[in-house]
Amino acid sequence: MNLPPNHFLQSISPGDFELLRPHLQAVKLPHGQILFDQGDIIKHIYFPIGGVVSFVVPLADGQQIEAGMIGKDGVVGTPAALDGAKSLNRAIVQVPDEALMIDLAHVKAAVAASRSLRVKFYQHDQLILAQAQQSAACNAVHEIEARLCRWILRTRDLVESDKLNLTQEFLAQMLGVRRTSVTLAARHLQAVGFIKYRRGRIEILDHDGLQEAACECYEAVKTQQARMLTDE
Repeated sequence: MNLPPNHFLQSISPGDFELLRPHLQAVKLPHGQILFDQGDIIKHIYFPIGGVVSFVVPLADGQQIEAGMIGKDGVVGTPAALDGAKSLNRAIVQVPDEALMIDLAHVKAAVAASRSLRVKFYQHDQLILAQAQQSAACNAVHEIEARLCRWILRTRDLVESDKLNLTQEFLAQMLGVRRTSVTLAARHLQAVGFIKYRRGRIEILDHDGLQEAACECYEAVKTQQARMLTDE
């Protein structure tokens, strides 16, 4: 197997990759699939090679509030590799694509054999925690329009496309706001020429303008991600 386009797998040593490689299986990630739910025992770990998986906190009224998102930049299910077998949230596929899946038993054997691989998984787990904390702070203090810009940019980075299929209902749920709030924010971003929005499809027209309008959390998460991929 050639080195797959997953940034986490690309960041580990060749020796650590060889511990995982024989056990990796290519799987589809269809839209809406729940990889594991809150409280579930995690049985598989996923290395996305495209698409977006969101970590969400389900509420009693059926709403889901996003706490973080992962694409080909990371791993879904790292707590299980570090002996935390139960999930603290729901992992749901928001943008479909493919991933490499590995059984938990093989991951545990690999981290037991390699301290450097265990460190990498720990760093990634810390990144997910940092994302959740950043998201909580963002939801508490930043305006909906700045948060929407952040979410669009983050999704764009993961799928590497300026054209995104994102409905207002979905965006409202991920951002924890009413649909009307998303409608007003999206209309304003379209009016100033940052995006084109129609029937659940967003096209980014002015990346620089969108980035300037985004809250500081967008750059904060990018910085955390870069640090995780380069730290030894």
